[in-house]
Amino acid sequence: MFVATLIAAGKLTDEVVREAIDRLDATGHDVGAPHWLDEHDAADIIFQGSLVSARRELALMDHGALDVVVQPLGDRTKKLIVADMDSTMITVECIDELADYAGIKAEVAAITAKAMRGEVDFRGALVERVALLGGMAEGVLAECRIDRVRLTRGARTLVQTMKAHGAHSVLVTGGFTAFAAPVGEAIGFDRVVANELVIEGGKLTGAVTEPIVDKHAKEAALKAEAAKHGIPLAETLAVGDGANDIPMITAAGLGVAYHPHAAAAEAAAAVIRHHDLTALLWAQGYPRRSWVLG
Repeated sequence: MFVATLIAAGKLTDEVVREAIDRLDATGHDVGAPHWLDEHDAADIIFQGSLVSARRELALMDHGALDVVVQPLGDRTKKLIVADMDSTMITVECIDELADYAGIKAEVAAITAKAMRGEVDFRGALVERVALLGGMAEGVLAECRIDRVRLTRGARTLVQTMKAHGAHSVLVTGGFTAFAAPVGEAIGFDRVVANELVIEGGKLTGAVTEPIVDKHAKEAALKAEAAKHGIPLAETLAVGDGANDIPMITAAGLGVAYHPHAAAAEAAAAVIRHHDLTALLWAQGYPRRSWVLG
């Protein structure tokens, strides 16, 4: 048994829901009656058939603000969320913003974009970018965080709601502890995994402490946290936006690409292009009345 969740906050009509049902029915699925999670915001369609076929068919729907999540029904309410930070839980790439203070944002951002698209190795790209920040005063880290870092809309509501219903949460990022620790605390993550910049004499040395948190470390964090709490991978949710997130996205029960680069979108089981992070609450079957607003 599977569930297709249609999400179009304030814009979801009966006609759009009917089109989804008709598409599933026409491609050989056994479709039940739709159920509104929140009227005109999100609706569930329960069906039997092919998960792959349903995802492919519903992805063809073109309604501008519509996001669709298709997944097995039984494991939809997740017990663990593992999330990327930059451009996922926060609205910026921290290393690009740091580079702006050194007057080299364009150069660093170009490398970041290539890494997120999967065009260059993340580890090498990180080492290269951090080296360019060598000599920066340690105090700039806090200044940049306060001035530039903003939580993504819905981030706190997503994590706090899941935790209120018994889930565990991990923020895992190829970014830096100077940003990730305060961000993780502000959102309410149980654990933070991030890279540590080497600082000597009050200045960045241009190096990062090993081992580096890369795509393999992200996947490992997901699996280790699930094992620690005895949570089957089917009951885990991973969300990120770039190529560095692909292994954890594909390992999770529901891997979500959030406003993603193409590589992550192609790898993910679900893609959120139009909504904020609260879309992942509807995807898990939580109506607004169950949300813990942050």
